Amino acid sequence: MTRALIIGGGIAGPVAAMALQKAGIDSVVYEAYTHGADDVGAFMTIMNNGFDALHAIDADKPVLDASFPADRALFWSGSGKPLGEAPIGGGSAGTYGPHTIKRAELYRVLHEEAECRGITIKHGKRLDDVDTDSGVAAVFTDGTRKEGDLLIGADGIHSATRVVIDPDAPEPRYTGTVVLCGYAQRAPVEPMPGVYRMIYGKRVFFAYTTAPGGETWWFVNIPGSELRKAELVETSLEEWKKRATRLLRGDRSPAAAIVEASEEIRASNGYDIASTPSWHTGRMIVIGDAAHAAAPNAGHGASMAMEDAVVLAKCLRDEPDVPAAFRAYEAQRRERVEKLVATSARMGGTATPGPIKRLIRDVAIRKRLKGGPRNTAAWLTQHHIDWDATNLRE
Repeated sequence: MTRALIIGGGIAGPVAAMALQKAGIDSVVYEAYTHGADDVGAFMTIMNNGFDALHAIDADKPVLDASFPADRALFWSGSGKPLGEAPIGGGSAGTYGPHTIKRAELYRVLHEEAECRGITIKHGKRLDDVDTDSGVAAVFTDGTRKEGDLLIGADGIHSATRVVIDPDAPEPRYTGTVVLCGYAQRAPVEPMPGVYRMIYGKRVFFAYTTAPGGETWWFVNIPGSELRKAELVETSLEEWKKRATRLLRGDRSPAAAIVEASEEIRASNGYDIASTPSWHTGRMIVIGDAAHAAAPNAGHGASMAMEDAVVLAKCLRDEPDVPAAFRAYEAQRRERVEKLVATSARMGGTATPGPIKRLIRDVAIRKRLKGGPRNTAAWLTQHHIDWDATNLRE
């Protein structure tokens, strides 16, 4: 049986392992972290297209059960004026509406589901190099080495696999914002389950929703310099509150009060990768954020990683050899994912414009909402993977 080495146990890694198993390919997932997940406090949205990919490998239910739906968004300007409302899932987007889940919880659910299917996930295995003298072998920083028939890099935006494939691969681009995610049990707002409330403020974009139990989950994009990892982790709760409220107090909205009431705030730098010229070489390939990372504005990063994993497994099942499968995969995926990266970047520009463009922005948003937000367009949310089809055209 063909054996795949999967580098990275975030989202794309365990989904790829489950999809490969369904395609008749054995795999082991190697995760760099000794436990848990990076950015454990952040949360994300899984869109219809992400659940569609999970459904193709019978892995949608555990993620649905662990997440909560929020399929409508209400929009306001920083002056307190309503700008409109729209379905987040794009109206007739398909079987599933958008669901929100913490990153750590999604990792846990995917790992448990993979392990229930007999898939091995090994922690504390950070990739150092790949030996291609005979087949493909992953060399880890702890000195161990594992051989396989192909290697899949699902190791995120700071991918070591991407650099092995192409030493001149582009570095992740800092988008100019630090993303804060926070949680408030006693926020001074009326709970509104199933809805995201989004505020296009004078200085920053702020959004919040109500989780089961009434807790308010929120995020804000703070413009500024890229922060070192130590700064992101060590900055105190009170300092994050101070930085965020300084930008929010000029708005007629509850945003500053929600931040002040928060018991937990997590921070991460925003990055994207507009295009990676080389996704694969020989028997190595990168998928998910390792190949194409979108800024978080569109909320489709996790869903695209799920699509990637399932489509790659189909290509490996249907094509005559590994290089042909990699070529077929890239032919199907590149245009779609790079279009998402561009879409997400444009959404970030809309969220935090300069003062002159703000009034024009608010008028434009009212008009745009009549057709739905950019990230709920049919080409994104209605993407369908037919596992049984073999023509490789989804």
